[in-house]
Amino acid sequence: MNDIIDTRRFTLFFKKTIVERPIQTIGVTGLLLVLSLMMYTIAKKSMGFGAAQNLTFIWGLVGGDFFLTSFAFGYFGTNASGSSYLTLPVSYFEKWLTCIIIVGILYPIIFILFFHTVDAIFISSYHHSLDPSSIFFKEQYESAFTFNLNGILAWRVYALCFFFVGVMLTGGLYFNKAPLIKTLIAFCIVAAIIFGLNWAVAMALFRNVKDAGPYDHVTLAVGRETGVLLLPTGLEKFFHVAISYAIPAFLWLVPLIRLKEKEF
Repeated sequence: MNDIIDTRRFTLFFKKTIVERPIQTIGVTGLLLVLSLMMYTIAKKSMGFGAAQNLTFIWGLVGGDFFLTSFAFGYFGTNASGSSYLTLPVSYFEKWLTCIIIVGILYPIIFILFFHTVDAIFISSYHHSLDPSSIFFKEQYESAFTFNLNGILAWRVYALCFFFVGVMLTGGLYFNKAPLIKTLIAFCIVAAIIFGLNWAVAMALFRNVKDAGPYDHVTLAVGRETGVLLLPTGLEKFFHVAISYAIPAFLWLVPLIRLKEKEF
């Protein structure tokens, strides 16, 4: 039997995780979907389809997956329940892979399918409610359309989800108690330090700084006008790739190392 991964052993462990922890997996997922539906409905009535689609997609995918991930490595904490999972005859890679499948594959697919279905139903209902004889029919019809899951905004949200789930995956294993709150606090502290240092460097190098985005740009006041200093194209691409892909990928792999350390 393979020490790293065995198909039958992994399948049994995956089923055990889902069946024995239904509230932390199925229950939380169901709750997040219901909340997403409520958000879409309320936002649609108060702000229109565009805002409802954007808010629901961002909150449901990024916020929802972040919240679900906070439970993922709770199986491997220092309490009695966590210890029982740690001592199961399953490799650390299979434990890590189980979590990755739940938060990195299953939830995103379930949410995106649910969101698209709800979005399509609401849009279709709106289109059918319009009066074809109205002179504004074409304008009203074309003003509402389903959210583009392959658009620029969607891909930015996918990247955000990749990053924040990685943050929570790492925090969930290093903070045994209240991982969600502690991870949020730790993230805010690190973000504040990065933005603070970036602002301090910008202020030391330039005058009349209006805005400074870490590894991105500096906005300066020039008389009554404003000017923007950008990173050279090569450096900009380097930092974009690092922040969007390399750092999140590293955060997804850190729990694998941490699980190996926790085995006993």
